[in-house]
Amino acid sequence: MIQKKLLQMVFKRIEGANFEVTYWDGDSEQFGDQPDKKTDFKISFNKKLNLNEIRKKPQLKLGEAYMRGDIDVEGSLKEIMKIGAQNLSNFKEELKGYKYNKFWQRQQEASFEEQEKGVQDHYDIGNDFFELWQDETMTYSCAYFKSKDDDLKEAQIQKIDHILKKLNLKPGEKLLDIGCGWGYLAIRAVEKYDVEVLGITLSEEQVEGARKAVENNGLQDKIEIRKQDFRDLAEEDIGFDKIVSVGMFEHVGKDHIPEYFEAIDQMLNKGGLSLLHSITHLEEQPSNPWLEKYIFPWGYIPSLREIVWELPKHRFHLLDAEDIGFHYSLTAEHWYDNYEEVTDQVREMFDEKFVRMWRLFLAGVVATFRYADTSVHQILFSKGKNIDLPLTRDYMYNE
Repeated sequence: MIQKKLLQMVFKRIEGANFEVTYWDGDSEQFGDQPDKKTDFKISFNKKLNLNEIRKKPQLKLGEAYMRGDIDVEGSLKEIMKIGAQNLSNFKEELKGYKYNKFWQRQQEASFEEQEKGVQDHYDIGNDFFELWQDETMTYSCAYFKSKDDDLKEAQIQKIDHILKKLNLKPGEKLLDIGCGWGYLAIRAVEKYDVEVLGITLSEEQVEGARKAVENNGLQDKIEIRKQDFRDLAEEDIGFDKIVSVGMFEHVGKDHIPEYFEAIDQMLNKGGLSLLHSITHLEEQPSNPWLEKYIFPWGYIPSLREIVWELPKHRFHLLDAEDIGFHYSLTAEHWYDNYEEVTDQVREMFDEKFVRMWRLFLAGVVATFRYADTSVHQILFSKGKNIDLPLTRDYMYNE
C-alpha cells in the first residue's frame, strides 16, 4: 500500500501527458493534466518493485526493471522518455540527494585496459547488429541536419562534410582519424580532398568493417586502418597535418583527458588543425549509472570547459566551437525508429532483455539531447597560430 501511494505521488506531478498506470495487484488509475484528452501511453507494473533500491539508484534500477519485464509500456518508449525528461525539474529537490561517489571514482580512474574493454564491449557485439538500424554510411555518431526533413544518410554525410570543411583539407595532406569507426569519414576525405588517411580504433569489428569498406572502394593505397591506441601511435614519431576524432573522446576517461591532448601535441604538425567532436556535459558529473553499466562501460562525458582548459597548455589555439546537441536528438530519433522495425531480428540474435536494453538506450538519447544539459560540441583548434586559414567562417558552409 505504501509503495502504491509513493508511486501515485510521483505520477500526480507529471505534466504534459495523460497516461494510465496498472499496478501489480491489477488496479488501474488515470493521471494527467488534461482528463478529457485521450491516453498518450500506459505503464504496467508486473510485480511490486523495491522502492528503497529505486530511491537510491533510480536510473539504474528502473532501467533494469524495464529490461527484466517487471515494467511494461504501451505506446512509444521514445515519447515516454521525452515526457520524463521534460518533468525532471519537478523532482529537482529529490534528485539533489543522489550520490554516486564510488561510481564517480571508478569513472575517473579507468585504466587503459578498462577503456579498451569498454570500447569492445559496446562496438564488438557485431557489425551485423549495427547494420540493421544504421544508414549505409555506418556513421554511429551525431549527424548534422540542415533541415528536420533530411534523411539519416543525408545528415550523416553532411556531418562528415562539415567536419572536413572545417579542417580545410588540401590534396596530399596526412589526416589521422582517431576512433575511425567503420571508415566512412576516411573514405570521404580521400574521395573529396585526395589526402592520405590513417584510421585507428580499439574495436576489432570496426577494423574489419572499415578495412572491407576501404577495399570495396579501392582505396587501400590511400587509407590504412589499424587497431591501435592513440597513445601508442604518438610514440611512433609520426606527424600529421590534420587530426580528427568523432565520438571517441567519451571513452578516454576523466583522468586521461590531458593524455589525449599530449598525444595530439606529439602527432600534429606545427600550424596543423585538429577537430574534436564529443558529447559534453554542462558541468563535470558522473555518467548515467545504467548507461555506464550496460551500454558504455568505463565511459565518461566531459564538460566543455574540461576540454577547453587543456588547449593553452599545449599552445593550441581555439578557432571554432559549435554546439550541435539538438542534432543528436534528431539523429537518435532515426535510429530509434529504424531499430523498432528490426526488433524481431535483434531478438533472434540476442534475447528480449537485449532488445529492451537498446530500445531504452536509444529512447534515452532522444530525450537527453533534447531536454537535458547534455550536448555535442565540435571544437576546432590549431597547433600554434595558423594564419593560412580563410579570414571568415564562410569556407565551412560554402557548397
